[in-house]
Amino acid sequence: MTAPRRFVVAQAAVGQRLDLFLAQQIASVSRSQLARQIGQAAVTVNGEAGAPSRKLRAGDVVTWEAPPAVATEIAAEAMPLSVVHEDRWLVVIDKPAGLVVHPAPGHEAGTLVNALLAHCRDLRGIGGELRPGIVHRIDKDTSGLLVVAKDDATMNTLAAAFKAHTIERVYDALVVGKPPGPDGRIDTLYGRDPRERKKFSSRVRTGKRAVTNWRVVERFAGAARIEARLETGRTHQVRVHLAALGCALLGDRTYGNPPRDSKVRAIGERLGRQALHARVLGFVHPATGERMTFASDPPPDLQAALAALRAL
Repeated sequence: MTAPRRFVVAQAAVGQRLDLFLAQQIASVSRSQLARQIGQAAVTVNGEAGAPSRKLRAGDVVTWEAPPAVATEIAAEAMPLSVVHEDRWLVVIDKPAGLVVHPAPGHEAGTLVNALLAHCRDLRGIGGELRPGIVHRIDKDTSGLLVVAKDDATMNTLAAAFKAHTIERVYDALVVGKPPGPDGRIDTLYGRDPRERKKFSSRVRTGKRAVTNWRVVERFAGAARIEARLETGRTHQVRVHLAALGCALLGDRTYGNPPRDSKVRAIGERLGRQALHARVLGFVHPATGERMTFASDPPPDLQAALAALRAL
């Protein structure tokens, strides 16, 4: 449990709401979470419980003692994990293709979160719940690196870094077709496809900005190997941007079409998933301030597809 913290309201904070005041004092906890904790009597003003909307006066003594994290309803499942790095604040995982990151309808069990609940014995809670903090996700059928937080402060700092686009993320992609040049930058609006709501699109009139920098690493007959460096991290971003470039991922049944070349098509069918791998992940450690960069070699299925393309 976090040790109690005590704050005396100065003249500059007179009239502020209690939840806003606390949010300014405790950067590691969100305002919405603090509001919940106020309702749980984890916060007192002059020794008495208060409401989130309470207006503060000069000299008020605000005491905050975070309640212990409660057990999650998600079941822990012992599963093999490729742990690239782990410390008391976070864990970096090299996720295999086929593994869903977070429980959802249709995937209530057998996910990365289930596995981490069994693996991590030092979770300190996310949002008041004893669970790992999923800072970012990669698709079920994409392999590669992702970082997971063990506490709120780490989660919030990493989330802010992702929002500020200071996280380094580099993907390896095998694509169908001929890229229109040696490299380029795709900078678009991004959002739900207006016709197919389960898909995303870079051809929307309104949406969030999405930026992908790409370069050709190798060219093959009817295909290519591309390095995609992300500035933003929208859902399916690499898949959508490369498809809009005219070079959909090999094996991507959602955003691509079967290759015209029968040999390339056969390689994609053997692969059985989109040819995308999160190869590099870099960030400044939230607790130590150390710059950390991790790299992951493509898994055997992608290496086999790459070898087959080279042999065309």
